[in-house]
Amino acid sequence: MAERVPVSGTTRLYAVLGDPVAQVKAPGLMNPLFDRLGLDAVLVPVHVAPENLAATVRGLSSVENLDGLLVTVPHKAAARALADTESTTVTVTGTANAMRRNADGGWHADNFDGSGFVRGLRLAGHRPEGRRVSLLGAGGAGSAIAAALLTAGVSRLAVHDPHASRLSALLARLERYWPGRSAATVPEALGDADIVVNATPLGMRAQDPLPLPLSALAPSCLVADIIMEPRETALLRAAARRGHQVHHGLHMLEQQVDSYREFFDLR
Repeated sequence: MAERVPVSGTTRLYAVLGDPVAQVKAPGLMNPLFDRLGLDAVLVPVHVAPENLAATVRGLSSVENLDGLLVTVPHKAAARALADTESTTVTVTGTANAMRRNADGGWHADNFDGSGFVRGLRLAGHRPEGRRVSLLGAGGAGSAIAAALLTAGVSRLAVHDPHASRLSALLARLERYWPGRSAATVPEALGDADIVVNATPLGMRAQDPLPLPLSALAPSCLVADIIMEPRETALLRAAARRGHQVHHGLHMLEQQVDSYREFFDLR
């Protein structure tokens, strides 16, 4: 294992912005990457309430040794509006989970949640091509996962979100790029899904209800969660007890590390 590079006056800074941040796993993946590469850099969690996000990003823009930001719940849609330039993925999804400095000091936004999720599925032996997928959650990560699944070739994507305007906006964006392949659904109508994905925050807290009725699922349905802490969410535990294959949230983040390395030009 590479020796930890000590934090000093020459250290380059990266931050992961969220509310809360106790659950974030990115520092545990990115800081070892910095060490392996011998980089004088550190990623730290920064707890920012939604009403303070814009002021925080503006303030961080003046920190001259800060090179990049990662963005987690619930800031991914708001972060997109704070970027000066954006990737096509951000345009399609309406959300961002990574921001780097442009040459002029502004922010360039991208989103790797969806590609990370799909790569994680494939590495676990669950190929999405031709499958029917039901997605719960049209927020930051959910929108990115929706676009990535359609890119990967799912035959049908059904999306549910209790926020009607957020759901309709996502479906309208998806329709422009993949006409006729996505539609709204409700949690009770999941019986024909081959894969169901929880992209909501439900499951981060012990008192949260299950995001979907497991009794509605076919026995062969794969149940995936994108929550990383706890690793074994109540949904995944309950699904496993009913005999479903399950897919854990950490896979999505682990498969984004190479994308972050390229995005931030870490070498």
